[in-house]
Amino acid sequence: MKLIKPLIGFFSLSALTLGVAQASMPKSQILLADLNTPYGLQVSIVSDKNSYNNQPNLIDNGVYFTHEVITNGQSQTDIVYYDLTTKQITNITNSPVSEYSPTIMPNKNNLSAIVVEADGKQKLWQYPLKSENAPSRIFDWIEPVGYHAWGVQNDLVMFILGKPHTLQYTSVEEAKGQVAASNIGRTLIYNKSTATFLFSYTKNEQHILASFNPQDKQVEDLLRLPAQVQDFILKDDTTIAYAIKNRVYQRKLDGSDEVSQWLNLSTYCETNITRMSYNNEKLAFVCDVIK
Repeated sequence: MKLIKPLIGFFSLSALTLGVAQASMPKSQILLADLNTPYGLQVSIVSDKNSYNNQPNLIDNGVYFTHEVITNGQSQTDIVYYDLTTKQITNITNSPVSEYSPTIMPNKNNLSAIVVEADGKQKLWQYPLKSENAPSRIFDWIEPVGYHAWGVQNDLVMFILGKPHTLQYTSVEEAKGQVAASNIGRTLIYNKSTATFLFSYTKNEQHILASFNPQDKQVEDLLRLPAQVQDFILKDDTTIAYAIKNRVYQRKLDGSDEVSQWLNLSTYCETNITRMSYNNEKLAFVCDVIK
């Protein structure tokens, strides 16, 4: 694993760079909001703002995310890890191909990610975190995978690109996707309290948040989302949150229409918050960089 120059300091400090060339992908920066400090909300810098940084996956000790790397004028993405204690960033994949969507697997010993293989096919791979074993492909035949979320029994849902995009469910043992829904959005979340997967999809020209039950393979519509909301997080067992521009709103999953503002992050992000990850009173969020 390759160590990258660390980023230190709170938002009030200037953003340090990772030392990469001018990026060709849309520029975005990852920041970390600590909601429970003696001084109230504090926001610190996780990534540079001179390249593409996206898809944060916040865990207790750090943040995995997708980071753009420029080599000989060519752009690709690697999966990197930001340590909350040391403030250092480590390149986890460091490969000649692009990886996206870092996700901790149920055993906690492996990281899964979407790999754009040399032939352009997008497949799901795993990267050992606690051993020197080589990375390996999880499914040989399931592709093209865009996003994914794990359950607790080595089962998962995947966003499979196509016309239309579909939600497919499988397990490592079965290795054969079952279509559960079509016209889906890109956010997939496992809700441990209900043992269901949350996703969104288009139905009757409306943007619907729904759940998929892996036991009976049934989809249940929960509520209607704003049309512009593609990404959401699970704040707690019964509450989702999503960003519109640079403010974050929360809403219960019980189908009520009540929506309230949770966080105003306009001081730290002047543009749009496009992705979020929440864990242990901390929120990692992606802010578009003004061109």
